[in-house]
Amino acid sequence: MAGASLLTLLDDIATILDDVALMTKVAAKKSAAMADDVSVMTKVAAQKTAGVLGDDLALNAQQVTGVRAEREIPVVWGVARGSLVNKAILVPAALLISAFAPWAVTPLLMVGGAFLCFEGCEKLAHKLLHTPEEDAVQHAIHAQANANPNVDLARVEKDKIKAAVRTDFILSAEIIAITLGAVAGAPFAQQVAVLAGIAVLMTVGVYGLVAGIVKLDDLGLWLCRQASNAAQALGRGIVAAAPWLMKTLSVVGTAAMFLVGGGILVHGVPALHHAVEGVGAAVQGWPLGGLWSVLVTNLLNAVVGLVAGAVVLAGWTLVGRLRGKAAANGTH
Repeated sequence: MAGASLLTLLDDIATILDDVALMTKVAAKKSAAMADDVSVMTKVAAQKTAGVLGDDLALNAQQVTGVRAEREIPVVWGVARGSLVNKAILVPAALLISAFAPWAVTPLLMVGGAFLCFEGCEKLAHKLLHTPEEDAVQHAIHAQANANPNVDLARVEKDKIKAAVRTDFILSAEIIAITLGAVAGAPFAQQVAVLAGIAVLMTVGVYGLVAGIVKLDDLGLWLCRQASNAAQALGRGIVAAAPWLMKTLSVVGTAAMFLVGGGILVHGVPALHHAVEGVGAAVQGWPLGGLWSVLVTNLLNAVVGLVAGAVVLAGWTLVGRLRGKAAANGTH
């Protein structure tokens, strides 16, 4: 009897082990399928956020202009760390808002869009309200400070990093929101995996490219010192093109504020969104209609962004002046 009981126990153990092995195989297959689903959804989300990625690149490249050469990479690294912190806040916040208050996503995005438009208008106002002579004086002072190794530009760097991280927060919020929309019907675990993957990929991609762009002039100088005539010619070309590239990125970055911010505001107002889409559809019949549709739609988004930014800037300036007057009256 004891032997029979032992054999029965061993048989039961063998059966259990078979069940465990079978369940392990099933779990492995499910994990592989889930990984495939996550990979596919990540690719889809990356495609949908590619446009914002381009704007993010242009905006952040312009933010690190004017930094001393040996401090460019530390500044880019500082902004990249801030961007990771932004996304570490935004990913769980987006999941929580989507689960408990999905109605709040659009208003929050619109606040961010209005802020981007405001920053773009601030930059335009600075250009328009300051004479070329004033800009030349400021540029000379900044260049002299950069050339002086005894000058501590830590505060300037911190201001640039804060400004870049603040702008990155808005663009990261839009990237996370677009990604969340792309995986809205997926299981929660897949949503987390895709959002985390996009957050890391976008940060590494953007700031890796920004680091490469700001060090182009150093690459050109290195090539100029090589023995090869071809390398020297390429180096001279890079050195000559680098300032123009940075200026172009500065212009594109400012334009991106209106395009992205205006686009967020347009999508947040259904009547306005349908009107812009209607105008875009109306030009589809023109030659190269698809191209005209994209151009017209983006132009209208930019116009909305410019108007919204001007309104916010005017209100902010008015509030600032009223506070200044109140403070002045309080001192008397």
